[in-house]
Amino acid sequence: MGTPPYKKYIVVGTTSSGKSTLAEQLAQKIGGDFIELDALNWGANWTAAGDEILRARADEATRSPCWVVAGNYRITRPITWSRAEAVIWLDYSLWVIFWRLFWRTWRRTSYKEELWNGNREHLSTQLKLWSEESLFHWLFKTYWRRKREYPQLFEQPEFSHLKIIRFKTPQETDKWLENIRI
Repeated sequence: MGTPPYKKYIVVGTTSSGKSTLAEQLAQKIGGDFIELDALNWGANWTAAGDEILRARADEATRSPCWVVAGNYRITRPITWSRAEAVIWLDYSLWVIFWRLFWRTWRRTSYKEELWNGNREHLSTQLKLWSEESLFHWLFKTYWRRKREYPQLFEQPEFSHLKIIRFKTPQETDKWLENIRI
């Protein structure tokens, strides 16, 4: 592939598909800002920023000439997607994502990894599959919906300017990323 033709990317997919990891790596390769919507949204004690604050933060973060955004926040889409040049959709199988989520949760809880603003995941919360706070619950709630929603969003006239890059396996994604050179 060589030099990427774009300077503003959005990386989307379900929870634990690898959005943040890919976005950070791509941002480093293209010399752009890495913007993680979760980091813009979550304050101390898992307090959400609120719609207006999150929109303002996303607006500010995407004013630079080169960036990669990781995240699916519907409330920021009119800002981030309208400014982006390409959307990367990590459309992996449910089992790939499930195992990634399992291992990520194990690692984060075992090592008490700090995420944003002092927040940490707790295994007991994640294992409550019926709870809205569980990422496993969130995965099963959103996986099929995202598979239906993204193609519909990509067809919207306001997003017709976007180049859609869809990866079905982590190996496809890795190969694509390896081929990017600046």
